[in-house]
Amino acid sequence: MEVRVSAILAGEADECIWLLEHPPMYTEGPRARREDLIDPDRFPVYPTRRGGQYTYHGPGQRVIYVMLDVGRRGRDLRAFVEQLETWVISTLGRFNVRGEIRPGRVGVWVSRPEKVLSPDGSPAEDKIAAIGIKMRQWVSYHGISINVEPDLGHFDGIVPCGIAEHGVTSLVDLGLPVTLGDLDVALQAEFDVAFSENAYAASQIK
Repeated sequence: MEVRVSAILAGEADECIWLLEHPPMYTEGPRARREDLIDPDRFPVYPTRRGGQYTYHGPGQRVIYVMLDVGRRGRDLRAFVEQLETWVISTLGRFNVRGEIRPGRVGVWVSRPEKVLSPDGSPAEDKIAAIGIKMRQWVSYHGISINVEPDLGHFDGIVPCGIAEHGVTSLVDLGLPVTLGDLDVALQAEFDVAFSENAYAASQIK
């Protein structure tokens, strides 16, 4: 990923999006708190340069590394993150899942009215997608993870993104028989919708 970003900056490579699936691991952002790593011996822990705290990656989860020239897309980090959120939300919408964003909580959330209320009395919410990016000279890297059918118990070894009062979910946990391939088709179809106003270059999805 670092090599590809360098090549994009040098004008030697096109923008690119990688759709990956990792073995079980925890990744550590620069704001991670050690007390949020509950079970440090459960899976390998990899420090990363992306924003955020601890998160989990593993089988059944689509990891999306987004290497785009944000310098050609308005140089607005907040707007870029909003476009990523829009991309995820519109993709989930293809499966009749209503993804939502919450002030102060990065990522995409799903309301769970069938669950017990949160400690503060608000309706329960679970996170279905995480977002953590990094910029180098206005080229983005790292990106998004969307839970399709991971082992949700693997999240128990951390406090995901430092948020203890809400849980995590997946498309299959919501009762939807969605595969990674199904999600990939939806991601590709919705990319141009989310980024249509700033599509200066044709991004390759591999």
